Amino acid sequence: MLLSLGLLAALSQLFGCGGGGSGSSSPSASAQQSGSGAGGSSSSSSSSSSSASSSSSAAQNVSVSISPQRLGLVEAQQISLVATTSDTAGVTWSVSPSGGSFSATTSKSGTSVTFTAPSAPGVYTITSTSVSNPADSSSATAGVTSLTGVYTYRDDLDRDGANTQEYALTPANVNTTSFGKLFSCSVDGAIYAQPLWVANVTVSGAKHNVVIVATQHDSLFAFDADASPCVQLWSANLIDGSHGGTSGETPVPDGTTNYLVGKGYADITPEIGVTGTPVIDPTTGTVYVVSKSTSSTGGLTFYQRLHAIDITTGNEKPGSPVLISASFPGTADGGTSDTFNAQQENQRPGLALVNGTVYVAWASHEDATPYYGWIIGYQYNGSSLTQTQVFNVAPNVGEGGIWMSGGAPAADANNDLYVVTGNAVFDANSASAPNNDYGDSLLQLSPSLQVLQYFAPSDEATDQSEDNDFGAGGATVLADLPAGSPVTHLALAGGKDGYLYVFNRDHLGGFGDSNAWQKISIGAEDLSNPNAGVIFCTGAFWNDYFYLVGAGQQLAAYQLSPTTATFSLAGSANSPAGGFGYPGGSPAVSASGATNGIVWALDTSDYCTPGSTACGPAVLHAYNATNVSSELWNSSMVSADAAGNAVKFVVPTIANGKVYIATRGNNAGGVDGSTSVPGELDVYGLKPN
Repeated sequence: MLLSLGLLAALSQLFGCGGGGSGSSSPSASAQQSGSGAGGSSSSSSSSSSSASSSSSAAQNVSVSISPQRLGLVEAQQISLVATTSDTAGVTWSVSPSGGSFSATTSKSGTSVTFTAPSAPGVYTITSTSVSNPADSSSATAGVTSLTGVYTYRDDLDRDGANTQEYALTPANVNTTSFGKLFSCSVDGAIYAQPLWVANVTVSGAKHNVVIVATQHDSLFAFDADASPCVQLWSANLIDGSHGGTSGETPVPDGTTNYLVGKGYADITPEIGVTGTPVIDPTTGTVYVVSKSTSSTGGLTFYQRLHAIDITTGNEKPGSPVLISASFPGTADGGTSDTFNAQQENQRPGLALVNGTVYVAWASHEDATPYYGWIIGYQYNGSSLTQTQVFNVAPNVGEGGIWMSGGAPAADANNDLYVVTGNAVFDANSASAPNNDYGDSLLQLSPSLQVLQYFAPSDEATDQSEDNDFGAGGATVLADLPAGSPVTHLALAGGKDGYLYVFNRDHLGGFGDSNAWQKISIGAEDLSNPNAGVIFCTGAFWNDYFYLVGAGQQLAAYQLSPTTATFSLAGSANSPAGGFGYPGGSPAVSASGATNGIVWALDTSDYCTPGSTACGPAVLHAYNATNVSSELWNSSMVSADAAGNAVKFVVPTIANGKVYIATRGNNAGGVDGSTSVPGELDVYGLKPN
């Protein structure tokens, strides 16, 4: 009943309407008693009548307004509310359904009152009521979430991109009237990693909801997730002396002429520092992040380090960081083992924290050889970071990078990992050695990084020869289907060959498309645009819908039938015209359980580096999740909502009534100092009034 009553209250108040007695909620009994005594109690009947008439006339002129009117709060979060009223007696405060508390139940006009949110999620109506005339009131609507954090890439280890604990944002209030850009936070470099969000972090003695941002300038920032204008809580330079750096270290320059990695395509411009999305361990308050840097002191040297950062201070934890190095049996380096090369390896995927182990994966910079698809596991015991597992995707032939357009390894309930690999020779189905090279494959790996199962598409050889990475997209693991479904455990993945594959996780099957449970073409081939229809993203899953944005295509929704365990196209968006452009995008969903679903998708096609046709703002789109042809809002509708310049492959983060997106600020691809804002976090949410 708590949620349904709250939703009815929210609808009746139309998110903040009220005042003047029109449409206001019924006053409490105590408020009625307080108002009925106005005019005095010792007068004669005639004077009482005259006095009551005068009081009634005065009461008709009472006005009440409350600010803010639209709220997103975590459980027990505190916020200041102010009522403005012409009633000199002030207002009383109440909340429906009951929950939470006020620092004062009565206040004068303009005096702030602290409201502490209830310890139960739902939608609540906060009302300020005139003391003298209880018929006059004003209300605010608060969506209260029990979400404690977005600790990892795409919300969870399923990588389904769904926050189902969002009570403030609904299809009814995400529009140009009540939703828009709230504030921005400037940083020192382009943001390729997904912003992460944590509730109730104590920094310098005060609690904050915190958003963590990593930049290509090798920096980590913590911002108050709600404060407008932006409030920085701390920042860390991950390559200075206190974070393990040596004298003269800098992020790795990248451009068409001044570059130290890759082939001069300048895919990541203007520099390379932190690329993969960090991961947070909430039990210890630790942010795990990988930095990349270089130094010319004593000869050109490259460094990659795994850091364990205290989320409250930005300081390294004891025994951190660790310099990344590894070897693995194989012949591609010309001997009997292959060695991790900090210069060649691109730490593009997000990090994964699975059952206490941090898994880090790598691919190439612009396919510049030699490189491998590495995965390395580390454990932290509070005093040291220890390497526990190492795996090389293609140890005898090289390549096979794990990049997944920034996606992170997924994991199931058994702590088995799922990654999708890129181009390399595939020989895993060979009867003789070598037969442990897994180019263009979906791999199921044990926690110790042993290959348990794999799938490779029938056209793997073509994928390899034509650079059609099967691993251009990430894997999504679905929750168990109900008993009676022909397949209980599903996963989905796809890449540059333009197909979405549905897999039985209990039987990936090996080589050949016939082993996939389902194969879905996501769009017709466009010979004029070789990137049209390819998948450079990890899809989102909510309420039996799978959402995907292929390059050059609209947002599409595929509906799952639990009785057949198969998907069919349920609808597609009608905006933006012509589709999202290259490279498409990784959609995300906000919802309150199985209701009020919104699909959020970023158009980053104007991403400013040489591979893009233009440089311009990222555009955030919001769609009704049950009918994606209905666009609710986008950031190009109102000029004040424009985001910073786009970064490809970035993912929106939705938490506590806000949407956080990563950009390159007003940088257009030049060196960081060439513009005033080399990177920017943009924050969208409900307008307070």
